[in-house]
Amino acid sequence: MNRTDLRRVDLNLLIVFETLMLERSVTRAAEKLFLGQPAISAALARLRTLFDDPLFVRTGRSMEPTPRAQEIAALLSPALDQISSAVSRTQSFEPASADRVFRVGLSDDVEFALLPPLLRRIRIEAPGTTLVVRRMNYLTAAGMLASGEITVAVGYTEELPANAKRRPVRRFGFKVLRADSKPGRLTLDEYCARPHALVSYAGDLTGYIDELLDKLGRQRRVVLAVPQFNGLGSLLAETDLLVMVPDYTARLLASTGGLRYEDPPEELRDGSHELPMAWSGAQDHDPGERWLRSRIQMFIGDPDSL
Repeated sequence: MNRTDLRRVDLNLLIVFETLMLERSVTRAAEKLFLGQPAISAALARLRTLFDDPLFVRTGRSMEPTPRAQEIAALLSPALDQISSAVSRTQSFEPASADRVFRVGLSDDVEFALLPPLLRRIRIEAPGTTLVVRRMNYLTAAGMLASGEITVAVGYTEELPANAKRRPVRRFGFKVLRADSKPGRLTLDEYCARPHALVSYAGDLTGYIDELLDKLGRQRRVVLAVPQFNGLGSLLAETDLLVMVPDYTARLLASTGGLRYEDPPEELRDGSHELPMAWSGAQDHDPGERWLRSRIQMFIGDPDSL
């Protein structure tokens, strides 16, 4: 097919194809694209004619792509990213008059402790915009970026889509949060002897700190695991529980009263950590998305990270 023949190809069909590759379901693709299932089924029929291949074969409740579909997807995804970037460069973004929806994914700690100043700034600069915040974590960030559910993710991420970009927005350390009034800082022995709480999305009873303790031949006992930071203060109140949290969440939790925070025992201090921001490569040059990322950097980040 030459470029003149592209006139008979509906770009919307290619968007449907990419969404079906991600969702593997006509129903979920319809929900993602805000279309009816009959419209997606009709588009799939046209795609099968266009590429002369079944493209997807139903196996149970899922639709598995054929080898030809996988080959097409490998070529198509970067091409659509380039088209999106080319179109976005011709657009402008004026925050004061913008009427736009931004979709961001935040880890629980970021949403709890760092979202408020960002939101206040957005309401001042771009009052006509809408911010949709989705809860994400290291397990879900890549899929949410790849599917377009979010365009920006702030929080710890592991693997990302091939076209995604990432940069650190904040450096932080860990603090020990406690509700007791016992004077003095905790020694490693005292730290290990006390019961602990852990914030874990997956309900794990071990985390990063346990890896450090294991290297020292020590261990702690976690007696409480909760999925989010909100409410942690009231749970620790009038108990001897300890919890290790990022410094920015420790400061906010302690500011409400009844809790105090301190540096962990010297043996558990291992320098600073990075809070990353990741975003879809397709949105890299979009003026509105670039403005949003700059505000995330300014109001979620810290001066040392700029």
